Amino acid sequence: MKIYLVGTAYPFRGGLAAYNERLMQELGKMGHEVCIYTFTLQYPAFLFPGKTQISTDPPPENLRIVQVLNSINPLNWLSLGNRLCREKPDLVICKFWLPFMGPAFGTVARRIKKNNHSRFIAIIDNIIPHEKRFGDRAFAKFFADACDGFVTMSRAVSEELKQFSNTPFVQYIPHPIYDNFGEALPKSEARKFLGIEENEKLVLFFGFIRKYKGLDLLLEAMATESVRKLGVKLLIAGEYYGDKSEYDAMITRLGLQASVIQKPDFIANEEVKYYFSAADVVVQPYKTATQSGISQMAYHFEKPMIVTNVGGLPEMVPDSKCGYVTEVSSRAIAEAIVAYYSENKESEFIKEVRVEKKKYSWRNMAEGILSLYSDIQSTKK
Repeated sequence: MKIYLVGTAYPFRGGLAAYNERLMQELGKMGHEVCIYTFTLQYPAFLFPGKTQISTDPPPENLRIVQVLNSINPLNWLSLGNRLCREKPDLVICKFWLPFMGPAFGTVARRIKKNNHSRFIAIIDNIIPHEKRFGDRAFAKFFADACDGFVTMSRAVSEELKQFSNTPFVQYIPHPIYDNFGEALPKSEARKFLGIEENEKLVLFFGFIRKYKGLDLLLEAMATESVRKLGVKLLIAGEYYGDKSEYDAMITRLGLQASVIQKPDFIANEEVKYYFSAADVVVQPYKTATQSGISQMAYHFEKPMIVTNVGGLPEMVPDSKCGYVTEVSSRAIAEAIVAYYSENKESEFIKEVRVEKKKYSWRNMAEGILSLYSDIQSTKK
């Protein structure tokens, strides 16, 4: 088959690009002709709170990537849609994460499908965004109406999708493991690289820092007397998408200066392995969530997790097996951290993580998408 993807890819950075590239590499390995059509302009400046959108890593191997899509130029959407309409791919995939992209992706999809050949399947990260803006629902509906089918990576998103589409072609497939960041390292080697003492108790908060991710709850948990007594250190690794000074002030107010290690920058792909390998446990104290690529990175590096009971996170982390699922509160997060260390759960949980991670392969995702395509095709004939 000729399979295209429209969305984020190199030279843009981050989890979206990594996901799209890895999926298309898998489809390429299966013998399909693949190509990614990515952005020339992804976000206008007012929508991008980070330092840069551009990757410093080398381009991915064995992938054709064409920069052509401008997210704010309707004439460009029509031009790209018409181009892909003429090229007649069998399947076009689009990973949808933000309603702002709905008009661009939805217009491209409508133009492509005028050839009465191509099918358009969306992988939905979020259909209702964590941080809401005017026009979200209208933009998401415009996009959803252009799709032939959907893949969701959490059952919570499958339920939310019913507000925007009544199609029967919805397939739940768990988020695959990110296996493109290198292999795990011995904890001592990773900590030496990061300048962290080998015998520290170390929890990791990783990824872009946004309010919904609950770093404030984790800081409050770190300040509880029970966690202080354990001497736990918190490693915060990721770029702040918001006001870092608010968190710095909180660290000072709570007296956590000696307990918090910060790397407030985007973590390059080749350095990700050091942060996960150095940690004892990965904490995701999210206030809202659908699914999380951070969980899948933790699985790859075989790290137990402490996650809050929101969205699809409990689906990914079986409670008291691969980690703990807690209430959305600093008290509950603190109790989980204390239990993890005081009951020496690391080796027990790692064994379960190694079993659970086998479920989350890229081949399973690719085959699920192709199965959904076949179901759609069977009704179009």
